[in-house]
Amino acid sequence: MHQRAEHRIVHGLDLEAIDRFLAGLASACQAVDVRFQWRPQLSDPKVELVLETAINRQADVLVIHNVSDFALAARKFGLRVRRPGQLLKEMRL
Repeated sequence: MHQRAEHRIVHGLDLEAIDRFLAGLASACQAVDVRFQWRPQLSDPKVELVLETAINRQADVLVIHNVSDFALAARKFGLRVRRPGQLLKEMRL
């Protein structure tokens, strides 16, 4: 969830609601020790840490907008990759 105007149009939340959501999300987060680096796995070295964090935390799913950048590498580690909207739809079923 982001505060950029184009993102706000999609989810329909105002800035105050976004701030409340982000504060709640931050309070539920846990620090992850990145014990192993799996680089290089992705075409963009700037986002390698995102994949490594998910792998080191043994996540079930990586929720991210740019799914195509992560799909192949994530499959190697048994990690599902979903866009936020996809995951919400799955959770509602």
